[in-house]
Amino acid sequence: MAAPTERSRGGGGGGGGGFAGCLRTGKCWWRLSVLLLSLSSLPAVTALVEGLYCGTEVCYDVLGVTREATKAEIARAYRQLARRYHPDRFRPGEPGSEGETQETAHKKFLLIATAYETLKDEDTRRDYDYMLDHPEEYYQHYYAYYRRQLTPKVDVRVVILVTICAISIFQYYSWHSSYNEAINYLVTVPKYRIQATEIAKQQGLLNRTKEKGKNRRSKEEIREQEEEVIRDIIKNKIDIKGGYQKPNLSDILLCKIVLFPYYLTNYVAWYVSWIYRFTICREEYGDQEKLYIIRRYMKMSQSQFDSLEENTRKTFLEKQLWIKENYEVYRKEQEEEMKVKMATDPRMKRYRRWMKNEGPGRLTFVDE
Repeated sequence: MAAPTERSRGGGGGGGGGFAGCLRTGKCWWRLSVLLLSLSSLPAVTALVEGLYCGTEVCYDVLGVTREATKAEIARAYRQLARRYHPDRFRPGEPGSEGETQETAHKKFLLIATAYETLKDEDTRRDYDYMLDHPEEYYQHYYAYYRRQLTPKVDVRVVILVTICAISIFQYYSWHSSYNEAINYLVTVPKYRIQATEIAKQQGLLNRTKEKGKNRRSKEEIREQEEEVIRDIIKNKIDIKGGYQKPNLSDILLCKIVLFPYYLTNYVAWYVSWIYRFTICREEYGDQEKLYIIRRYMKMSQSQFDSLEENTRKTFLEKQLWIKENYEVYRKEQEEEMKVKMATDPRMKRYRRWMKNEGPGRLTFVDE
């Protein structure tokens, strides 16, 4: 029983002995073959990657220049090769192009153009030289290449300017459409239409003269002319405020950006003057200053405040709403009036009745 035990210890005494025995018996040669085959299938580290720049060709070799070539030398080499391989100028069988066909010449021309586009730009050439010197950094090369390929070629400032101009054109067009809608509505209001008709008669614009012969107009043409006269008078005599006011070029975005330094200077001067007059010198507020404070309390824009009727603004001054305490009392009164109005409004009653009877049954929420 002892002898087999000693042979077992001797056979498993060391990994090296077992491996040597395996080699002597020839049982491990197939494992070494698989290992060598796996190592040979690993990709070799190379700087020339298909799909990047000139692919498996070196851009310098494509143009026939060295890595120390200047931009002028690269451009000269490109022009010479482009004249030879351009699809419109290539002729098979010419000296220097033996064995070339129209298809191969076209492919070579594209490769020449790619090489020139790569080397003519300093930043792209720097990335390409770095790829040749550091072939192991695959991901960095892909990132640098596609970052430059996908970056917009147009100057960002041009894009911003075009965007601002487009927004400004849209602003002016929408404001002009709103203004025309307001004029079309006012033309149909009897109050303004009668006033405009009276003004037109006083100015002699609606005096109908007898027309004879070929110059005689039809009733439809006379009516259209009268409508145009009334429309023009309403445009010129009525000052529309608020969102439907006449569009002004100084209000569009482009003009505001251009005139921003001017507006900023005026605002700083106005603010300094306000502080000096009403904080340091303790002057009393004028009507314009009082209306400005009231507008700030109401959180209304200048156009919204201007759209209010003149009597409404006079009421604000009579109630001294530029004083904070008076404005708070006025605001609470307005809120109470609104609550009473909503409580007595038949439409609000119908809405509450609908919410009570049908609303909760129709609007159901599903818990997820």
